Parts: sequence; structure tokens; C-alpha cells
Amino acid sequence: MRATVKWVDGVMFLGESGSGHAVAMDGAAEHGGKNMAARPMELILIGLGGCASFDVISILSKGRRLPVKCYTELEAERSDTVPAVFTKIHLHFVIEGGCVSDTVARRAVEMSAKKYCSASIMLAAAGVAITHTYVVTD
Repeated sequence: MRATVKWVDGVMFLGESGSGHAVAMDGAAEHGGKNMAARPMELILIGLGGCASFDVISILSKGRRLPVKCYTELEAERSDTVPAVFTKIHLHFVIEGGCVSDTVARRAVEMSAKKYCSASIMLAAAGVAITHTYVVTD
């Protein structure tokens, strides 16, 4: 896996993945940015949510239990000191519709957390306290 990050202006950067997709990053005005894009640490949090969500949908799909809607809400806490690393992250999966039972949803979330989500497992190994919850609605 490869990526390139190019400086644009101030503290704005353009990241390009090895697969050719680009994402902009910028900082807040108090840090020299123009607030025109997500912060790099926000992208790490979004990446974690994407990785875990990918796993959950994949697991549900393989069991032929695809929901009508699924989203993941993430909340993170960071250290007050430099480096301001993540100390706690909570993922809350909202799984709506389809024929997803509580048992199936729990299994999918647990499998993602413990076996498949590379981002979650990597951050946990670095000392981040990661928790997961879910709700299944009709």
C-alpha cells in the first residue's frame, strides 16, 4: 500500500492513495489553516469507522442478512498533551431493517472488533481503549 501527501498552501495538504483517490486535509484557522477540509486525525477516525463498517456489512452480507440501512457513530477522546493521541474511541453501529437479529448483529460487531478490523486492532494494540455498541431497529 502506498500514498502521497502534497503540500498545497498554509497547512492544507492533498493526500492521494495508491489506488488514485484523493482527499484534502486542512487545519483550523488558529493553526494556520483555512478550515476547508477534514483534519488528519478526523480522517483516522473516519477510516476506523469505514474499516469496521466494511467488516460488519461484509459479515452480514455473507450471512444473507443485509440491512436496509447501517451507519456507525464514532466518539473519540484525545490526550491533552503532545502528541495528542487518541486515548478512547467508541463505535456505535445503528443497523436498520432487513432481517438482522440482535444475535447476528452482535456477532458481526464482535467479529469485526476482535478479528477483522485492521484499524481497530492496530489502534487497540497502541493502547487506545476501543469500545463497541450496536442497536438493531426495524
